Amino acid sequence: QVQLVESGGGLVQPGGSLRLACAASGSIFRFRSNDMEWYRQAPGKERDLVATITSGASTTYADSVKGRFTISRDNYKKTVYLQMNSLKPEDTAVYYCYGSTLGWGQGTQVTVSS
Repeated sequence: QVQLVESGGGLVQPGGSLRLACAASGSIFRFRSNDMEWYRQAPGKERDLVATITSGASTTYADSVKGRFTISRDNYKKTVYLQMNSLKPEDTAVYYCYGSTLGWGQGTQVTVSS
């Protein structure tokens, strides 16, 4: 069974940066065939799509993070990243990665606060 494991969350001040990583187990072939996504869920809110990177490395972003967040992938490391810059308190949430045939990771908490 393939697993997705997120890391890199934490507490950061407004304006700061964090880099999240999501590592997959299983084969490189299976990972690289997946579109990968980052979602986030704030307390009491729906889980929202933040960014997508396709198997062909095309990227799309939610309007709320455009110009601040960058999604990337390293197929050889079977890892997808989310570089988050200029963080705001409203970015506080649990961040989850998702693969189109891999399922969900367990999530990593990001807290933006002074």
